[in-house]
Amino acid sequence: MRILYLVLTLALGVAGQASAQTIDRIRETGELKIGYRTDAAPISYANEDGNAAGYSVLVCVTLAQALAQNLEMEDLNVTFHKVTGEDRFDKVASGEIDLLCGTSTITLERRKLVDFSIPTYVDGAIVLLPRNGNPSFQSLDGKKIGVRSNTTTARALTNTIASTGISAEEVAFDSYDGGIEALKNGEIDAFFGDQSIIVHKVNTLNLGSELRLTNQLLTVEKQGLALARGDSEFRLLVDQILSAMYQNGFMKRIYEQTLPNLQPGQAMQALHMIAPEIP
Repeated sequence: MRILYLVLTLALGVAGQASAQTIDRIRETGELKIGYRTDAAPISYANEDGNAAGYSVLVCVTLAQALAQNLEMEDLNVTFHKVTGEDRFDKVASGEIDLLCGTSTITLERRKLVDFSIPTYVDGAIVLLPRNGNPSFQSLDGKKIGVRSNTTTARALTNTIASTGISAEEVAFDSYDGGIEALKNGEIDAFFGDQSIIVHKVNTLNLGSELRLTNQLLTVEKQGLALARGDSEFRLLVDQILSAMYQNGFMKRIYEQTLPNLQPGQAMQALHMIAPEIP
């Protein structure tokens, strides 16, 4: 994807001539490398044409346009690189990608390897059940609960089971589709996952007559764009651009465009209100 010079009326008050390893590399190569998950719709996924799509992807495309302006690059080549739940942060740390634009929860453990931008999304875990399933989490005592492997959601499930004092078997799946299919087939009794992804799956696959969602969010997780650890100049520039996007309504419009059937919850509404401002 080639980003040409655009006037975005973002009113960026960012510092000019910033220099650090990522910025130097972008200037030298004329390329911004973006990593994205292919299986986390509607936040980050590959569409029917195989192209990167979703809320976080569009956030990064808009950010790239402003980045090109700030660095005075009339022709910035933006390339998208597929990542997995297992290798995504390693690719950021090695410089293989400059920004990770997916569903990355900000944690202290992950910050040992990468840095994060200011939050760009707030999600939380819910439970998907058979249509006649009991919505109480305690009712899953002695049952099998599926979860996507190698995610913060998997860790959250372990913590939730421990805090409620129930005894349940955790069953890991390589994908949401695999877990949902197992739930439909009766191989597990519930599936624990990110609200945005599960709601999207239920709606697009027309599963409302077979499955039901719990109304209670069991976790609240702030997500951001992962970037190289210790590169303070690039992180500051990314944060300043994102702050301007919040201030000028770009973030809200991107949400409405990419998530038209998902009403923002209280946490997401708060994020739009308390995002850092550009002085």
